[in-house]
Amino acid sequence: MSFDVGWHVRQDNGGLASHRRIDQMLRASSKLAWIACATTLLMATLVCPSWSSPQQSKRPKPRAKTPAAPAAPAAAPVPFRPGEILQYRILLSRYAVNAGKIETSVIEERNFFGRLAWHFRAAAHTMDTTRMLFAVDDQFDSYTSAANLYSLQYEMYLHEQGKAQTSLYRMTTDADPAPGDVTALRVAPGTRDAVSFLYNLRATDWQRTPELRMPVFDGHRIYDAVVRIDTPQGTASVPAGNFPAFRIAIRLFDHGKELTDTRFWLWIARDAAHTPVLIEADIPFGTARIELLQLP
Repeated sequence: MSFDVGWHVRQDNGGLASHRRIDQMLRASSKLAWIACATTLLMATLVCPSWSSPQQSKRPKPRAKTPAAPAAPAAAPVPFRPGEILQYRILLSRYAVNAGKIETSVIEERNFFGRLAWHFRAAAHTMDTTRMLFAVDDQFDSYTSAANLYSLQYEMYLHEQGKAQTSLYRMTTDADPAPGDVTALRVAPGTRDAVSFLYNLRATDWQRTPELRMPVFDGHRIYDAVVRIDTPQGTASVPAGNFPAFRIAIRLFDHGKELTDTRFWLWIARDAAHTPVLIEADIPFGTARIELLQLP
């Protein structure tokens, strides 16, 4: 099965009751890693509920690794390594203090259907009082080309409010045959998913890159992301410590129209790993902070 991802305009339901606003805000912030994180962690998923994703399927059995392809392109240099795990807390304004936690992982570098790929993962869980209002235990997996950090496959395993949903998307072009076991997502070359987006930002040489543009798939729609440094020198204070860091601003565009009520800023530490230490977000329902809890 295959489909083209179209462009959709977010619908804003005004006049919601207070508990409904809380529900929407929590639903949005739980994906912040992906756009998060993805900054994703964390990002466009802040705009629409995750349950509107267009495809469902059963969780597949673990796949055996395919034979290595000859003359594979060399892996691009990156600041992260297999086995890295970073843990964050989610703070929401007005409604909750400690709303949830996010964990990002570099699972491995492996062969993925004949291509050398990174396997990234982001998991989100609501906590404490927030969990009583909106229970979330979501996992997002990204298989990303090691040669150019383009997305190869994006997987969403959602467990929210007692419901479970699995969606698998293979990133393909019009020239690629549709796979039989997942949804073939026809995208422009260079498209990232919401998890690999974060690792792309870490791998970018911001001393030589004044601006970064790329399409980003959040599991429901594709946005154009425009990223620039807006604070070259600064300090990010989070539970993991005080970090010399720089801040990049992330702007999202839906079919050429900027989402002015959804903005993100990512603080990247000036260390060898280019560690994401803080994500700040202005979203339609308030503000959010995703803070690094400790260094690995």
